[in-house]
Amino acid sequence: MSDDFLEDAGLDTLAIRAGIQRTHEGEHSEPIFTTSSYVFSSAAEAAARFAGNSPGNVYSRYTNPSVRLFQERIAALEGAEAAVATASGMAAILSTCMAHLQSGDHIVCSRSVFGTTTVLFTRYMEKFGVSVSLVPLTDLEAWRAAIRPRTKLLFVETPSNPLCEIADIASLARIARDAGSYLVVDNCFCTPALQRPLELGADLVIHSATKYLDGQGRCLGGAVVGRFDLVDPILGFVRTCGPSMSPFNAWVFSKGLETLRLRMDAHSASALELAHFLAERSEVENVFYAGLPQHPGYELAKAQQRAFGGVLSFRVKGDKAAAWRFIDAMKIMSLTANLGDVKTTIVHPATTTHGRLSPEEKAAAGITDNLIRIAVGLEDLTDLKKDLQRGFAALG
Repeated sequence: MSDDFLEDAGLDTLAIRAGIQRTHEGEHSEPIFTTSSYVFSSAAEAAARFAGNSPGNVYSRYTNPSVRLFQERIAALEGAEAAVATASGMAAILSTCMAHLQSGDHIVCSRSVFGTTTVLFTRYMEKFGVSVSLVPLTDLEAWRAAIRPRTKLLFVETPSNPLCEIADIASLARIARDAGSYLVVDNCFCTPALQRPLELGADLVIHSATKYLDGQGRCLGGAVVGRFDLVDPILGFVRTCGPSMSPFNAWVFSKGLETLRLRMDAHSASALELAHFLAERSEVENVFYAGLPQHPGYELAKAQQRAFGGVLSFRVKGDKAAAWRFIDAMKIMSLTANLGDVKTTIVHPATTTHGRLSPEEKAAAGITDNLIRIAVGLEDLTDLKKDLQRGFAALG
């Protein structure tokens, strides 16, 4: 069944209806295709499928109806031609690199990305002859100056993790285009419900489906979306090397997408209120949330995002011990590094998500010992504020 009738559909309709292919059973809710392989009607059909000359399923490492549904749905939400699903968000980044880079190539990456992304680029990709330059996220001149003849990818995360810096996607897209490179945007914090980087000129969008696309912290998964000619080589890598998404996880993510916009609006509204609450506390040095007018990326975020997202961070007055006392006082917020959950989470980035970075790398990225990150869930705001009060009481 073609999705042509959804061509002009709104985001909520796409999140619920895109990619549906009902079986002869006529099911209303999408089924889970838990099979490793498929039966062919003839040897000729098998040969045609394996050669790619005939559409249809071959092997669930790279063709599965449940995974295909998720891929088509996230592509529709991002306004993309194609998507490939992977086993995790990091698998999505790795697969992109392996498909589009070779020894001697160069990446320009923001300093303000998830710590494991930095580790992937600087400690693993460099082992295979791919060089990396880390630049300040908001310094466009630094991005331009870092370009080399063999720069193939510009990689940015916006809003950034955990300081919520805002990248000028359209300007970075122009820099990439002028350099003959591709701009890759990690859209984990916003999702297509709040931001669509392809419309701003990005070439590829990365998702950790583990986060908001699921929404309840149940499964690991990732996705890369963009033009078909850029996504197809990534699918080829996934087909060969196997960092594939499982059918069950794909089904979970597809169901999660159905409520994505509603959840993102609620996360954003609660995070904005908590950011204002924290900004008024004398025990807090800084609050990092683009929804605050004093945030340096406030106007840019308003221009390229529909809302400001559910993640914020702040520095308490004091050292690591003070930050740990604050975190340990929580009764409702979950101490875990995951985000995008209906349950609010709290974490100490310097010793968890960015713990593998060197002291110099942490300093360059603004990851201080007194920094705390909160991913605001969907609990009652009054209860979340009471939890924060416990943290302030623990500071003495």
